[in-house]
Amino acid sequence: MRSDIARIDLRLRRRSMIWFAVGLAAYAYLIVAMYPLVKSDQSLGSLTADNPTVAALLGVSGSLTSPVGWINGNLYTNFLPLMILLVTIGYGASSLAGQSEAGSLGLIATLPISRRSIVQQKALALALLALPLTLVTLACILIGRFYDLSLPIGAVVGTTFAVWLMCVDFGLAALLIGVLSGSRGLAMGLASAIAAASFLISSLAPIVDAVHSIRWMSLFYWAVGSNQLTDGPTVIAWVVLGAVAALLLVASVLLVDRMDIP
Repeated sequence: MRSDIARIDLRLRRRSMIWFAVGLAAYAYLIVAMYPLVKSDQSLGSLTADNPTVAALLGVSGSLTSPVGWINGNLYTNFLPLMILLVTIGYGASSLAGQSEAGSLGLIATLPISRRSIVQQKALALALLALPLTLVTLACILIGRFYDLSLPIGAVVGTTFAVWLMCVDFGLAALLIGVLSGSRGLAMGLASAIAAASFLISSLAPIVDAVHSIRWMSLFYWAVGSNQLTDGPTVIAWVVLGAVAALLLVASVLLVDRMDIP
């Protein structure tokens, strides 16, 4: 597969991604470095241990001051996915629909490259754009053992990449909606709404019976909503996250020929 377009898109976003990664790394390191100060705070621990509703909304099971609770509540179930989703959904919506609205996609389409190849390269760039944020977060969490923040390494690595794959899924959803509608705003808005609904389902599942029965519909549940930082993502979780990505990509590749490119 050719990668000229992917390389250009990555190069154009290189500087912003570096600063994005630096900012997220600083936040992740701060969360890790603060842990020794809060791990013995009984009042903070009881905030979630004694209040299932608060715990569910924070994505915590048990005490907020446990290593898993601290990282889940401050990073993995909320801030990390949000930061990566800003990148993947933003790029997914602008990569085809946004360029079509701006009139630049028509120029790209005149190159001796098939539309399907363009979509494949855009999807590759989307996945690669999300990697720096994923890797700097993983690095910060792995040094947590120097701050009394010990987590199973395999579970941390698996969960971090499960979050990455989940965010790629939502980015591909934005790309597909852009292919179908040709509207960057609609692609960004609808993909963001789907991601928000997925987050709410995963968050409310432990405390609302009606939501608990449909938790399997949430990609957040498969990535971070079921004790992944303790046990690691299951095989089924990887299958679901991977299958969603594959289906969205295949649909985008097959339908791009119908896209009206001015």
